[in-house]
Amino acid sequence: MKRLTAILFSCLFAFPAIADSCWNHNGSVMRLSASGNDRWFSYEQPRQALYNSGVYQGTLLFNGRKNGNWYAGMARVFSSACPGNPLEYWVEGPVLQNPLRVQVEGTREDYRNCQPTGTMTHDVLVFSYMYNC
Repeated sequence: MKRLTAILFSCLFAFPAIADSCWNHNGSVMRLSASGNDRWFSYEQPRQALYNSGVYQGTLLFNGRKNGNWYAGMARVFSSACPGNPLEYWVEGPVLQNPLRVQVEGTREDYRNCQPTGTMTHDVLVFSYMYNC
């Protein structure tokens, strides 16, 4: 039993812990989770207007990787016309200081009633550090 406890203990502490911090994004509180260079921004406290779009606590907005002071990965845009069916698109950008924030941007196709319109939109997503969650 002591050996099993020692093995479990060493496994738990052999890997770096996932760090969580809370960030503001358009009036919603986001949770940034990190494991190695992998990064995820998910909704911790979505603003009320997002509920009709299928956004709740834990809904993923961004997943990607950090390389130095640069984030790159997939973002999602949510619509009340297609709740639960976000449009995914590529974004990338820097980690900025004073104040600490992450700013990623990318171009996505506009959708209306769950159908592509052929029009492109350039999005900028800004996450401003608030506190450790």
